[in-house]
Amino acid sequence: MSPIAQLDRPTHKAQGGVHDNVEFDRFELDLENGTALAYYRLTPQVITFVHTEVPPALRNQGIGSELIRGALEWARARGLKVVAECSFVSAFIGRHPEFADLAPQR
Repeated sequence: MSPIAQLDRPTHKAQGGVHDNVEFDRFELDLENGTALAYYRLTPQVITFVHTEVPPALRNQGIGSELIRGALEWARARGLKVVAECSFVSAFIGRHPEFADLAPQR
């Protein structure tokens, strides 16, 4: 079995409705008026967040933060380190010191 397959990545709820869509390498938060997305690349020890997208009608309501919080909790539960190529994820980690241990290169 490959190291990535050992990460137990079936589609599942991560937190607060956030789920990992393995087929598209992204976390999703489905809402009545759209879906917020956080795209990533995954290796056996690191998850790299590359882009976060929230539908325009849902912006500035904390949706992106809820999505990233769930994704980071998922990463923590699997012992992964985080690389934040996405500026939104980087800023979120900067505002939430409880996640700083996931991205020690900051």
